[in-house]
Amino acid sequence: MKLLPHLLTAASLSLPLWAHAAQTPLEIDIGYIGFEPDHGPVLSNILPEPDDAGLKGAELGIADSNTTGRFLKQRYTLHALSTPDAGQILPATQQLYDQGVRLFVLNLNRQQLVDVEAQLPDDVILINAGSADNVLRTEQCVPGMLHTVPSRAMLTDALAQWLASRRWQRWLILEGNQPEDRAYADSLERSATRMGARIIERKAWDYDTDLRRTAQQELPPFTQTDEYDVVLVADERGDFGEYVPYNTWYPRPVAGTQGLSPVTWHRVVEAWGAAQLQSRFEKLSGRWMNSRDYASWAGVRTLAEAVTQTGTTEPGALHSFILSEKFQLGAFKGRKLTFRDWSGQLRQPIPLVHPRALVSQSPQNGFLHPKTDLDTLGFDVSESRCSVKGDS
Repeated sequence: MKLLPHLLTAASLSLPLWAHAAQTPLEIDIGYIGFEPDHGPVLSNILPEPDDAGLKGAELGIADSNTTGRFLKQRYTLHALSTPDAGQILPATQQLYDQGVRLFVLNLNRQQLVDVEAQLPDDVILINAGSADNVLRTEQCVPGMLHTVPSRAMLTDALAQWLASRRWQRWLILEGNQPEDRAYADSLERSATRMGARIIERKAWDYDTDLRRTAQQELPPFTQTDEYDVVLVADERGDFGEYVPYNTWYPRPVAGTQGLSPVTWHRVVEAWGAAQLQSRFEKLSGRWMNSRDYASWAGVRTLAEAVTQTGTTEPGALHSFILSEKFQLGAFKGRKLTFRDWSGQLRQPIPLVHPRALVSQSPQNGFLHPKTDLDTLGFDVSESRCSVKGDS
């Protein structure tokens, strides 16, 4: 097992003479642990998931933090492990802790996040940049954990708001056979209830045929039901969803994990300065920035912003500041982002995209909330048993 250190700083020769005589820079060490499992065979391999999804976002977060940090006498170092071996995660995390790292960005699944929190002492900050699992924001609340990746409920609520604004209220839900697909479909059902939509039918795709050859024969009869306004797909891995558009029984739009999709981030987001972020990421990694990259970037930038504003690296002080009303994160989404002090979830707008264009961004106009319309996406305080602020 080998941890990969990433130290990204400007050359010292570029600093003015007075900077060399200044005080020693504040050293900020951030650990990144990423799990990159084998996703198994999928029927659609057109857009494979990058092996370094998440890691490159964290690296860009370090680079961005050091760009301003050199003027503030701050130096950020990333200690990273990205691995397909689940057995390396806990030893690597413990090793980083033993080396003095107290700030972590974790691109892990739900159980791995729970295990990491149980292993480490309380004097750490853990940021979830990998799991969209709803239960982490409602029932299985990891003490003190922050979430920069949106929950599935935030994604499906964002889509449901847009469908409600179009009055597309009759839904056909198609779900894959993976646990994540069922979780996404469950989240769609919750969003339908919130938006007053009616589910015509929820059907499970359990075929193993090669749709590259048989989509025109298989999908029209599979989608033959009572009439619907939209087909919603829950296929996170991509087993069949890419072949649903234009192959439905009724000529209807397709949305969800394929078609019109609610996402954390996408290359078509270019407003609010996002084009510059996209350009910096592409220069660093040689590819487009995806949702996992963005969540990891936001995790690093959250920690850096808190350090900048407080002048400390002490985890307790940083955690309290991040959950306070004083914290705001500029994150290229047209809004200053804050964290929910009950679940630790980063409030954020959700882009609705298809592969070549941004269609809309939720929350949609007209969806109101006593505090902020961003809390119309996902679980509000009354829907969660979490109390992250009390755990900090």
